[in-house]
Amino acid sequence: MRENSTASTTFYFSLRHRRSPFFEATRRAGCKAYGVYNHMYLPKYYDEPMAEYRHLLDHVTLWDVSVERVVEITGPDASAFINTLTPRDLTKCAVGQGKYVLITAEDGGIVNDPVLSRIGENQWWLALADSDAGLWARGAAVNSGLDVTVREPEVYPVQVQGPKSKDVLAALFGDSVLGIRYYWNMEADLDGIPVVICRTGWTGEVGYEIYLRDPSRGEDLWNRIMAAGAPHNIRPIAPSQARRIEAGIFNYGADMTIENNPFEITGLERLVEDQAADYIGKEALMRIKAEGVKQKLVGIEVEGEALSFEAAEPWPAHKDGKQVGRTTSVIWSPRLEKNIGYVWVPIELSEPGNVLDIEMPHDTVKGRTAALPFLDPKKATPKA
Repeated sequence: MRENSTASTTFYFSLRHRRSPFFEATRRAGCKAYGVYNHMYLPKYYDEPMAEYRHLLDHVTLWDVSVERVVEITGPDASAFINTLTPRDLTKCAVGQGKYVLITAEDGGIVNDPVLSRIGENQWWLALADSDAGLWARGAAVNSGLDVTVREPEVYPVQVQGPKSKDVLAALFGDSVLGIRYYWNMEADLDGIPVVICRTGWTGEVGYEIYLRDPSRGEDLWNRIMAAGAPHNIRPIAPSQARRIEAGIFNYGADMTIENNPFEITGLERLVEDQAADYIGKEALMRIKAEGVKQKLVGIEVEGEALSFEAAEPWPAHKDGKQVGRTTSVIWSPRLEKNIGYVWVPIELSEPGNVLDIEMPHDTVKGRTAALPFLDPKKATPKA
């Protein structure tokens, strides 16, 4: 059945891809385009992306991000096993706490960059970026010799993001929710709807993720959030590319892949923590750290007209007439009044201020490498 089309493109829904418990609600809310992410449909936009961006900054927004598929690790050895998957030291992660982590391969490559939450003493959740990292975890478990269970539970998150998100969450769950610290979580029950609330998001704004644990209550949860948000001018939007790039947030598969290691990505080297415990890729990462890297993903400012949508393809980056790298994500930042994004460059060009020629589809413009993140490096806004 044809569900969405333009003069040149037709999009078909398929039984091969899953619909979230909020899917029909997003259609009623006027979602105009969907993509596929983690084998599920992801809303791409309801309105012009810059209008959604402005609403996120000024009010409060609701996102269906059920595509952040949750992989759950439980069992007597769950904590020991989860610590073998990532270079972060999870012996320092308390029950109720979360961390941004990397799952690494034996050669140090990045398998995924999920948000990890410790729900119970021996219960861990990985909210995945777009990949089949759940299968990676299952394979690692089979050969670990540890007593663990790896599964994909029926858990589906939405995000409530924006400066008025605290007001909406307090209206739903009471003032106790305001005590959740940045990257911590709390189990809750909303009139029989079981959820986990996490103080996280993909924006660099104040925000929360609400993980629905009963998919039959998707419509109920969506409607309750919209009702609580009505006095605060809530509206559904898609993930904001402009806001996540301003915040220096990366999109796995677009900005980095398994071919890249943490030392090549600006800011991710901090996630390789010194620890006694062994983990997959440790030997390779220690070698890479000692030897250094030859390329780096850094920020870039790109001249030219404002991009209303994120660039759909990489653009070659040239220096002195020779291609030296390529851009990944690039989009217009209304607050900075310039096109911003990320670029892969040789390590000798990775410092801010290096001028490059960026080969766009119909023009070549100047670009300048920049420090990351573009805004709020201390994360004062989301921690507020």
